[in-house]
Amino acid sequence: MSLSPASSVSGGPAPHVQRPPAEVRYADELARLRAADDAPTPPGWALSLRAARAFVVGDDKLGVTRKFVGDPSLIDRALVSLATSRGLLLVGEPGTAKSLLSELLAAAVSGDSTLTIQGGAATTEDQIKYSWNYALLVSEGPTERSLVPAPLLHGMAQGKVVRFEEITRCPLEVQDCLLSPLSDRVLAVPELPGDGGMVFAREGFNIIATANTRDRGVNDMSSALKRRFNFETVFPIGDFDTELALVEAEASALLRRSGVTAPPRRDVLEVLVTAFRELRTGRTGRGDEMERLSAVMSTAEAVSVAHAVGLRGWFLNGTAGTTADLVSCLAGTAAKDNPEDLAKLRRYLEQHTSWRSGPQWRELREARRELPGG
Repeated sequence: MSLSPASSVSGGPAPHVQRPPAEVRYADELARLRAADDAPTPPGWALSLRAARAFVVGDDKLGVTRKFVGDPSLIDRALVSLATSRGLLLVGEPGTAKSLLSELLAAAVSGDSTLTIQGGAATTEDQIKYSWNYALLVSEGPTERSLVPAPLLHGMAQGKVVRFEEITRCPLEVQDCLLSPLSDRVLAVPELPGDGGMVFAREGFNIIATANTRDRGVNDMSSALKRRFNFETVFPIGDFDTELALVEAEASALLRRSGVTAPPRRDVLEVLVTAFRELRTGRTGRGDEMERLSAVMSTAEAVSVAHAVGLRGWFLNGTAGTTADLVSCLAGTAAKDNPEDLAKLRRYLEQHTSWRSGPQWRELREARRELPGG
């Protein structure tokens, strides 16, 4: 069976595209890496393992930026896994950049990160493998022309990496449709006669799946499927300065795309990252125990809040955003899962910030009255 390539994105994004895929955002870097790549390359890969690693962790000599903040050895293990016959499963807390990492890896290995399946309770096998054009199916019967390939079929036929986001959100029987593609590298289309009913994976095909540890127990993977994946855990950022620098860089980029010319204030971001780390761990900077929020207080959430603070300050007040704006934006993050989280946030502002000095912390404490229900 031959399938035409997925829609090309190499021509560049339209002006209204909010977030182009990684292979478009970093097209120049990928081109430089390909031109300089003289290392052995696995069959079907667009780059060697060395060049793919450089794309993710950065290469100053080639002007390639660092795109993932984490342990470089994780990237090495992930790439080696993708070069084997096993899939790669990225596991971790929500907001630890698992999806970003899977996108970067797919862009480096295949030059295409768009073959993506979003897992959920309503995900069906036809959204993963293939479906049918029913008008053609009625008039012609099951033919290659009436077949509508889904990401898995595209990836196998074209020798590309397929991304499966939040795989454990899918029912178990849906997850297990990956067993044969991962083990035998074949996908059966029983409706098609003859040789057309078997799609054999080309070199370069593999699967990157992600799973949140908070979803553990929702739809645990079968032992058979687990054996076909190598598991890698993506941990939260441990170092304060590294997390602060990442939040500042990402929030600044988002604000520029949103039409905000004022960069975020460093002192406000320091308060934001400190508060997130303490609410995430349940321990203050001086070692006091405190209540942890049940809401996800991840680095990704911190970036979103920093973005909202900048938007609120710029478009409502003509400023870069203050710690008072921070309190208002925190409310929407804290009250997502549990109404009690809002009370915990209020107690944190009242009881666990009083020992800190500085005008930004004083403004934060005073702004607690901006929280809903205060």
